[in-house]
Amino acid sequence: MNQPPSNSSPAATPVSDTPSGSGAAAPASVGAMHLLRDVEVEITLEIGRRRMRIAEVLKLSTGQTLELQKAAGEPLDIFVNGKLLGRGEAVVVGDRYGVRITEIVAPVGGDHS
Repeated sequence: MNQPPSNSSPAATPVSDTPSGSGAAAPASVGAMHLLRDVEVEITLEIGRRRMRIAEVLKLSTGQTLELQKAAGEPLDIFVNGKLLGRGEAVVVGDRYGVRITEIVAPVGGDHS
């Protein structure tokens, strides 16, 4: 999932400058977002995590299954440049995996750290 999605993907969801369904005018800072539209960012989808000792990792073999801490059906975390953006669900688009965004956890640009 490290490859950028094709612009012709039918599962791609357009991103709006205004919150969906708000009907309110966008804040002035959002109006300047057009200046950043061509900036490339890294999007990471986290399916789950597991802590292991190095000795356990060295014992892993091909075909072995690792149980993750996240339950099946639980929302997947979506990170942009290492910061949590939202959550979503895994989808299959043709022969590739994708993610359908189901929740945005913080406004874009809301964290200036």
